[in-house]
Amino acid sequence: MNDTTPTRHTPPQPPARVVVGMSGGVDSSVAAYLLKEQGYEVIGVTMKVWPQDCMSRAEDKCCGPQAIADARSVAHGLGIPHYVVDESVNFERAVIDYFAEEYKAGRTPNPCVMCNEKVKFGNLWGKAKAIGADFIATGHYAIADHLPERTVLRKGRDPRKDQSYFLFSLRQAQLQRVILPLGAMEKTEIRAIARQMGMKTADKQDSQEICFVPGNDYKAFLKSHMGEGEFHPGRIRDKSGRDYGPHEGIEMFTIGQRKGLPGGSSSPRYVVDIDPATASVIVGEAEDLWCDEFTVANSIWHCDASAPFDVTVKIRYSHPGAEATVFPGERGEAVIKLREPQRAVTPGQAAVCYRGDESLGGGWIERQRAINPATMIPKTAEDEDEFVALEGGCGAKR
Repeated sequence: MNDTTPTRHTPPQPPARVVVGMSGGVDSSVAAYLLKEQGYEVIGVTMKVWPQDCMSRAEDKCCGPQAIADARSVAHGLGIPHYVVDESVNFERAVIDYFAEEYKAGRTPNPCVMCNEKVKFGNLWGKAKAIGADFIATGHYAIADHLPERTVLRKGRDPRKDQSYFLFSLRQAQLQRVILPLGAMEKTEIRAIARQMGMKTADKQDSQEICFVPGNDYKAFLKSHMGEGEFHPGRIRDKSGRDYGPHEGIEMFTIGQRKGLPGGSSSPRYVVDIDPATASVIVGEAEDLWCDEFTVANSIWHCDASAPFDVTVKIRYSHPGAEATVFPGERGEAVIKLREPQRAVTPGQAAVCYRGDESLGGGWIERQRAINPATMIPKTAEDEDEFVALEGGCGAKR
């Protein structure tokens, strides 16, 4: 899908009314302060995203009871209105159910991208519009460059904190309503401002976990959310079909995983494929994880995608990026051919493409065959551990 239609709009200017998503962390607190200082009419909103039966374990998490109290305290100190909106039903459907369904389909989900698209910059806009707001702002480390003809999403200045990856799926209509006041700043600057203003969130620890997964134990969360009867048990096999025994569910595995697999091999085994049709977990050697092309689906492009184009692609949030060429299709699919093979290209993750610091969009990685095992340079065990399990949440967005 292309999203490049020129739409002239008015870039945000004070005193426009802005709803700031306040999660109870230092980043969104400072975002609200900066916008008020710039002359915007700022309204703080905290989304309650936890279903009632999750509230006890959400106590210290983003948008849990303590986070709501912290956001309210900061808003009071800034002299701005603060409201709590109940998004628990929408969050359950758009994020938590998606998270579980992806694992049931043998894919590794990226809930932060979905939350941004469907909840923070999706459903929240209807509420913002209802109170006469012109824009939505958050504490994400990325830049929304508002040009007269369109809004360009760019990487944040601090490469350690850049979160443009998690915003790739926002459409132009959404981007034009977004203000990201922290994109050109570094974390040390943010905390310094918060301390200067006496904010109680100034030294609050950043959340590096998926906000609804206690202790980052996604397996325990799935068992609690889905029930063990909803898992898909099957067999662990290698590429030749050799059977290594049963497993308790494909939901317990992700591409690149090494822990929890049968032993007895002269070299480590890794999950190299998950077949939901047969509930099989396919294991192989480290070199089996490499591939030099893959397919994405449901792609969103903020550039001319009528012909192949060159990019730097990130296949997960922590990935440094790799040179590639995108061959777009006609129904939202695209083939991405890598200049150098990459390891653990994981179905369900987002492949996000850049030209310099500009986000061109991307798509969702599909299941495919791993290739090029004979040409790979062996990696150390330390390198191989990088890809185990989840990416670890949105990271320092609060």
